[in-house]
Amino acid sequence: MLVGLCQSDHSGQAGQEDAVADRMSFWAWGLESEEPTNQARAKLADHLSQRYGTPITARPIPDLADATLRAPRVEPPDVLAAFCFTDTYERSRHSYGAHFTDRTRAFNLDFPNPPDFVAHPRDEAELEAILEWCHDGGHSVVPYGGGSSVVWGVDPPAEADTAVTIALDRLDQVMEIDTTSRAARIQAGIFGPALEAQLKPSGHTLRHFPQSFRFSTLGGWIATRSGGHYATNHTHIDDFVESVRMLTPQGWWESRRLPGSGAGPSPDRLVIGSEGILGIITEAWMRIQARPTFRATAGVVFDSWAAGTEAIRQIVQAKLWPANLRILDPVEAGRAAGLDGEQALVIIGFESAEMSQRWPIGIAVEIARECGGHISDEDVRIDDGTGAATGHSGAVGKWRDSFVGVDPGTHTSLGLLADTFETAITWDRWPEFDATVRARMNEVLKEVCVQGELSCRFTHVYPDGPAPYYTWLGMGRQGSEISMWQEVKDAANEIVVAAGGTSTHHHAVGRMHRPGAYDVQRPDLFADSLRAVKKTLDPSGILNPGVLIDP
Repeated sequence: MLVGLCQSDHSGQAGQEDAVADRMSFWAWGLESEEPTNQARAKLADHLSQRYGTPITARPIPDLADATLRAPRVEPPDVLAAFCFTDTYERSRHSYGAHFTDRTRAFNLDFPNPPDFVAHPRDEAELEAILEWCHDGGHSVVPYGGGSSVVWGVDPPAEADTAVTIALDRLDQVMEIDTTSRAARIQAGIFGPALEAQLKPSGHTLRHFPQSFRFSTLGGWIATRSGGHYATNHTHIDDFVESVRMLTPQGWWESRRLPGSGAGPSPDRLVIGSEGILGIITEAWMRIQARPTFRATAGVVFDSWAAGTEAIRQIVQAKLWPANLRILDPVEAGRAAGLDGEQALVIIGFESAEMSQRWPIGIAVEIARECGGHISDEDVRIDDGTGAATGHSGAVGKWRDSFVGVDPGTHTSLGLLADTFETAITWDRWPEFDATVRARMNEVLKEVCVQGELSCRFTHVYPDGPAPYYTWLGMGRQGSEISMWQEVKDAANEIVVAAGGTSTHHHAVGRMHRPGAYDVQRPDLFADSLRAVKKTLDPSGILNPGVLIDP
């Protein structure tokens, strides 16, 4: 059964920007109304001064009116002007993604390379018109979803003579729902909350929740091979894509909608993870599911990190497919879940729309206990469809609250360096890999920072290996944050790839992970093949030049 859901109003970010109070911050993570206050930043500055023994002054929050941007080098023609913008807010907002370095530069009103203008096409016809105009004029194009990239994936290319950002936020509707096949045709510019809100009345959900969920889009998830809610089984957006529609400078690319196919290499697989270099994704048929009503959660404490990771391996290889199966090392468990800093925490969660999760949570907890885990029976929370609370109390609840909330940027410009890097490695190499990363990264942090701290958790796990996610922080020097961060990041890239891990598990490649990481990981012949595909679809090389491959 197909249900048409196309609506005439638009709920994307472009519509929100008409109300200044609700528009995205040009420098912080989130909306302008959620920006940290000067008082909050001053309080943190005092705390950091005492902790690290160095004087820190919190500079006032910047005023965009004080920013000076170069004049646009090219103007949109009159026929396109209705959906194109050259004002300071639009150009500064679309100069960067959401990485630590992006937010630091924006806070400093440092916009050396803004897009010349930003287009917000309202339908595919307008998208065709602006892409054709850019192609004919040789203007570089940056496809833009929610701007949550943390790998410099949406920054205008510095080497381009002209650059136009094309934001898809006005293509923001669930167009159809096939209730029989459990699939939906969804426009690429829809943001996570709007997507779920439009699926909810029919009783469905996509159930893909990256940490950037509020401020990222379906098209962005597909283009960057996003990792979402599920820690096992349905981990990447790949698992949900049924077919994709994409506009290239040479025309439309649309795959046939099928549940599966053995007909040669998949055209969808080439689009997923293409990061805007082959075309602009406009919509996709996505596999959806009934909203879960049965849930079960457990937080199991381990006396050692090694015992906890072994429990994770055994549970995932039992193929119970928990929705959540993560481990926090003692540092993470102490900081985010309220443990004592000596013990690791394994978080297990199951969910279903059809059946009780008592049996799988019981088996998983039994495996964890056999591996040395500690948990009482009353701490295993089960909801058999009655709405009982699960995952909202104790250590699991504390972790959940800290995970869902993302700091808007209170520490920006205070000299504190903080970032993450994630990877994946097979189980047989995991212990040596983790020991190598920790030893070498701690050396780097000691050299670069006044004090440094490294921690780790698993975000996703597979039968053949985990996806460890490392968080590091340290005190730098105010005004030198970016150069000091670069030292640590270069080392992290080299360490992870040399130790056998992937350059990125779900953060994408962008421009950040190319040198010394992705370029080393991928086969040279694959890069040549990708260049050949790009030459076919984008002969002038205007789409996101410098991402994944050289222009």
